[in-house]
Amino acid sequence: MTALVTGATGFIGRRLLGPGARALVRAAGALPGAVVGDLDDPASLRAACEGIDSIFHCAGYAHAFSSSDPKAHWRINFEGTRNLLEAAAGAGVRGFVFLSTVKAMAEPGDACVDEDWPGEPATPYGCAKRAAEAAVLEMGAKCDMHVVNLRLAMVYGRGGRGNLERMAQGIVAGWFPPLPETGNRRSLVHVDDVVAAMYRVADAPEARGRTYIVADSRAYSGREIYDAIRLAVGKTPASWRMPAGLLRGGARLGDALEALLGRPLPLNSEAMERLLGSACYLPARIERDLGWRARTGLTDGLHEMLGQGFAGKTTPDPR
Repeated sequence: MTALVTGATGFIGRRLLGPGARALVRAAGALPGAVVGDLDDPASLRAACEGIDSIFHCAGYAHAFSSSDPKAHWRINFEGTRNLLEAAAGAGVRGFVFLSTVKAMAEPGDACVDEDWPGEPATPYGCAKRAAEAAVLEMGAKCDMHVVNLRLAMVYGRGGRGNLERMAQGIVAGWFPPLPETGNRRSLVHVDDVVAAMYRVADAPEARGRTYIVADSRAYSGREIYDAIRLAVGKTPASWRMPAGLLRGGARLGDALEALLGRPLPLNSEAMERLLGSACYLPARIERDLGWRARTGLTDGLHEMLGQGFAGKTTPDPR
C-alpha cells in the first residue's frame, strides 16, 4: 500500500513515514523526497494523490483556544479537508483516515461520554472538525472509499507541544504549583497508541465509515497527572496543594487583565478549566469493534515524553 501522509512534519505525521509512505509538505525542502502541496491548492493535491492507495490526513490548524482564528479553522480544517477528499476521489484513492478531535463533540461536563454524546461542539476548532468528519463520511459513501474518523483525546509524547508538555516544563522550572485533587477526569492518549489505531483502522473492514474515540481507557485527575509528571522528572511528591479557590480567583484576575491588555495570559478561566475541570471520553467502540486498546499507560508515556533531551530536565531534588 502506498500512503500519503499530510502534516508529515508534525508531531503525529512524522511517525507514519517509512517505506510506502509519501509525505505532503507545504515548503520545498522540508523533507527529502516529499511532494509539495497545500490544502488551499486543489491542483497540488490532485498531483500529490496520483498513485496513492490510502491517505492519513494529519494536517490541520490545531489551536483550540478561544483566542485562535475562527476563519483559519474553517478554511484549513474543513475546506482543506474537503479539497483533499475531492482530490483523493479523483485519483481513485481507496482509503482515507482523518484525524479529528474529541472537541468535535459537545463538552461532556462531568460525564464520561462516547461517540453518541448529543449536542454540538463549543469552539470554532470543534465545529470545523465536525463538519470535516461529515464530509469524510459523505465522500466515503459517494465514492465507495474506505473512510474513518478518529476523534483523538489529548495526545502526548516525545516532541509534542501540547498542554502536558507545557505543564511538565513548568514543573521542571519550579513555577507550576501543586494542583488540588478535585476528582476531575481527563482523557489522554500516547502518540504511539494513536499511530497504532491509525494503522489498525486503515485496513479493517469493520472500521469502514465509522467514527471512533481514541483514548486511554483510564482517565486521570489533574492532580494525578501533576504527581506523575513530578515523579517522572525526578522530583519527590509535593507535600502541599494549591487551594482550588485561590487558583480560580487567579484565573478571574487573568480574565480581567486580558480584557484590559487585549492579549491572552497563561492563567485565565479557560486554562483553569483544563486543569480542574473534566474532559472524559470512552474508547469502548474501537475496543469492541477492532480489539484496539491503548497500551501505553501514563507512567510509561511520561517517561517516553520526558526522556533524554527534554527541555529543562532536572536531576532529582528534595522539594
